[in-house]
Amino acid sequence: MPHHPHARAGRARRAVLRLFALVVALLLGAVLAACGSSAGESGGGSGGASGAAAAPESPEDAPQRIVSLSPSATEILYAVGAGSQVVAVDDQSDYPQGVPTTDLSGYTPNLEAVLGYQPDLVVFSDDNGDLTSGLDRVGVPYLQLPAPSGIEGAYEQFVQVGVVTGHADQAHELVGTVRGQISAAIDTAAGAGDGLSYFHELDPTLYTVTSESFIGQVYSLFGLQNIADAASGAGAYPQLQPEFVVSANPDLIFLADAQEGGESPATVAQRPGWAGVTAVRDGHVYALDADMTSRWGPRIGDLARRIAQILADRPGT
Repeated sequence: MPHHPHARAGRARRAVLRLFALVVALLLGAVLAACGSSAGESGGGSGGASGAAAAPESPEDAPQRIVSLSPSATEILYAVGAGSQVVAVDDQSDYPQGVPTTDLSGYTPNLEAVLGYQPDLVVFSDDNGDLTSGLDRVGVPYLQLPAPSGIEGAYEQFVQVGVVTGHADQAHELVGTVRGQISAAIDTAAGAGDGLSYFHELDPTLYTVTSESFIGQVYSLFGLQNIADAASGAGAYPQLQPEFVVSANPDLIFLADAQEGGESPATVAQRPGWAGVTAVRDGHVYALDADMTSRWGPRIGDLARRIAQILADRPGT
């Protein structure tokens, strides 16, 4: 279908802005972080938002054909008010309801398939398959949002998405809303988690998180102690041995693998040696929404409320 001349002019203006943004980002290296050659690097505690996308000069210049290859990015886009500008999302993006899910993959991205949606902005978390270099070659703006190591990094990404999509004010409002939700959740828990140990299960092979991870920091807000932190060379997402978990004897177990016939308090109790673990013996094994615990989008406030309610409802609290 032929492109309208104003559309071509808009893209040309954005191309110039992208080149300018590259220079500015290299000089300032702050809110817009690194771009181009550094777009694939992880961003540490600040959230690491990066990419070649620039803030639009006017609402007319804001991207109108956004492709998201990250469930977290998809949720952020919709939460800041850019949902109507999204034309396609990856096969793992399923929230909010009605997002334009496709067979695009963020794990094994196909550049030709992505370009088939004629994007003027591509948002993703990991630079798999040299995606950034491919987008650079064809001149399509992109924004990389790697997993942050903390909540503040997530907030920075909210703002970054808002800025490049023309919704900066809504993004700042979103940050304020989620901050308020988390603060209220901490008040609800009223210190009930202080000093309690926990194990967060990602899958039945006992992959987990430590306090170095994003989700680990959420737990830390409630005074909870992560048993995985004591594992040698743990990093952010270690795999533990069953004997380690049993020996650590956590007070609480959170299951992020309990959906669709997955693990449950009953199956955990059937594992060899686990029946005597305090969390299992006392009935403190809890199922959590797997998507909510793995995405650093606007639902982190909901996750905090769920953890707070679990702690507040424990007998004796």
